[in-house]
Amino acid sequence: MTDDFPYTEAAPTREEVDVLSGAVVLNFGTNWCGFCRAAQPLIRTALAEHAGVLQIKVEDGSGRRLGRSFAVKLWPTLVFLRDGKELARVVRPQSVDEVEQGLAKIEAD
Repeated sequence: MTDDFPYTEAAPTREEVDVLSGAVVLNFGTNWCGFCRAAQPLIRTALAEHAGVLQIKVEDGSGRRLGRSFAVKLWPTLVFLRDGKELARVVRPQSVDEVEQGLAKIEAD
């Protein structure tokens, strides 16, 4: 399966992430990671109902500063932010519900 929205090396800096406004999901992983590829349909399904949430897919790996600043150890790791602050995290999601729980924590009331 090909992903029409692949992970990108062009990651924002931590400073840029810290000043993002609104609901954001940082999705750390790689295009070749089997866990990442398996999780993409779950993530897409959950995000489909949350049009106001920005997803940034960041290719992670050794020496990648943004992933290290969030202490990412396993892929995929989803970091749920609201106005630049981490409010939830899901590592290797196994269900749409896991992703939905993170989204619920970052959406405006």
